[in-house]
Amino acid sequence: MSRTVYLVDDDETVRSALTLLLETVGVTVKSFASPEAFLTQAANLPPGCLILDIRMPAISGLKLQEKLSAQGIFWPTVIISGHGDIEACRRAFRNGAIDYLRKPVDEQDLIDAIQKGQAELEACQQRAAERAEAQALVSALSPRESEVLEMIAKGVTTKQIAHALGLSPRTVESHRAAIAAKAGTTSTAELTRFWLEAQGDP
Repeated sequence: MSRTVYLVDDDETVRSALTLLLETVGVTVKSFASPEAFLTQAANLPPGCLILDIRMPAISGLKLQEKLSAQGIFWPTVIISGHGDIEACRRAFRNGAIDYLRKPVDEQDLIDAIQKGQAELEACQQRAAERAEAQALVSALSPRESEVLEMIAKGVTTKQIAHALGLSPRTVESHRAAIAAKAGTTSTAELTRFWLEAQGDP
């Protein structure tokens, strides 16, 4: 578990105990005594998992989730609470929490939640890398090649593309060959994936 875990809890005893627990299994922990302290640094921190206490003075863990979302920060979040508030639990999950744990926190449950969050982060990083690759490919295409690729992605045949663009089928095939050379694949499915990812489609 290589990514940092950010722990936000106003209880120093809880921060110390959870930090010690996670560090014993190789997790790097950066703790904050208040949501305000975390918010001042959040924009400059590398992505990581969050552990948030639900009840803190001034800004609750739920409110902190909302403030982070407003900043475009959607990191995997584990909410911890000393109270069995079902509605708060529902809100936490609606805000994107991956787990909701009662204090005193079960050690294995917390470790499992962090592992789940780490896996989500890695998957997000992989998707971001694939999207960046696709966007670089599409930006390297000529305007005509981009038109052809868009139509390929929509399932349009070579003859249909030729008719729609006023080209000969042979010219369309030439464009397809150029696109395939830049993409490193002749697979229609892969070319479609490149186009959709470049557009930001899931």
